[in-house]
Amino acid sequence: MSGDWKQRPEGGGWFAIWLIRTIARRGGRKIARLLLPPITLYFLIVRGPERRASRAYLGRVFGRPARLLEVARHIHSFAATILDRVFMLSGQMQRFEVRMDGLAAVHEQIDRGRGVLMFGSHLGSFEVLRVLARQRPDVTVRVVLDKAHNPAMTQLLDALNSEIARTVIDAGQDGPSIVLAIQQATDAGALVALLVDRAHPGQPSQAATFLGDSARFPVAPWLIAAALKVPVVLAFGLYRGGRRYDLAFEVFSEGIEMPRPQRSAMLAELVQRYAGRLQHHARSAPYNWFNFYDFWQGNDDAITPHAVDGRAAGGRAVGDGHAGPRAAAARRA
Repeated sequence: MSGDWKQRPEGGGWFAIWLIRTIARRGGRKIARLLLPPITLYFLIVRGPERRASRAYLGRVFGRPARLLEVARHIHSFAATILDRVFMLSGQMQRFEVRMDGLAAVHEQIDRGRGVLMFGSHLGSFEVLRVLARQRPDVTVRVVLDKAHNPAMTQLLDALNSEIARTVIDAGQDGPSIVLAIQQATDAGALVALLVDRAHPGQPSQAATFLGDSARFPVAPWLIAAALKVPVVLAFGLYRGGRRYDLAFEVFSEGIEMPRPQRSAMLAELVQRYAGRLQHHARSAPYNWFNFYDFWQGNDDAITPHAVDGRAAGGRAVGDGHAGPRAAAARRA
């Protein structure tokens, strides 16, 4: 399967997602969950690339060939978290049992008033992080998302909660605009959340050992963190079945310093540390891996000093555009 995950179409399209939303909102979660078996069957039968990617990943994490029922459980877990997103974004977090670990450390970083970068992944549910809004209503949460990649889901989420939709930082912008928006948010003391596990083909990435093999991870998030010098917290919202989620926070850095002469070595070390934590949580919740493509094929672009200096947010080029001193600071990082 091609490593270019962005070329995969959305499963089911807008109508299917709208149907799930309508049934969930009118019939409740128990009735809506009756849709999960047919959705799982659809992906098993129709979506061959996702089925094969699931089997390949599970084989890595289990250390043996994956069974078809395990692939079905994997897809079912994905569908369940998508359904739960409807309720989470509708402000119905009380429906779920969320066990949190490491929250005090996040509060400590937030209370320093510098803003925080929260790095998530396509492992588990990123939306369960909305529980933070209940814990700290005084803190603004901004999420960096590529609206163009999943237009049907974007329209659905906009319809569910327009207030949250207005806080999204669109990763489809040019690099300087993204960096500027993130810095403005952190300067205001916001918590900015973004997914940092998928490398865009053709953009700078760093190889790291992950589940026994080499995989490539994007470097842009780490360059942004070094430019802004704000704390970095890792977040994992792991689905445990039923209505149970585990939300784990880990303070990764209180501020990344990356001197130019040590940049390549430091990027390699940061990405490998991150890959190690991602692997730890993937092994603890193997059915939460929602990268349904050949993650290890990735892209073969090597990092060069020129490439690192010239690229930034969202895997997009930070070239010679005039984005003001903030974006210039990001380029210098």
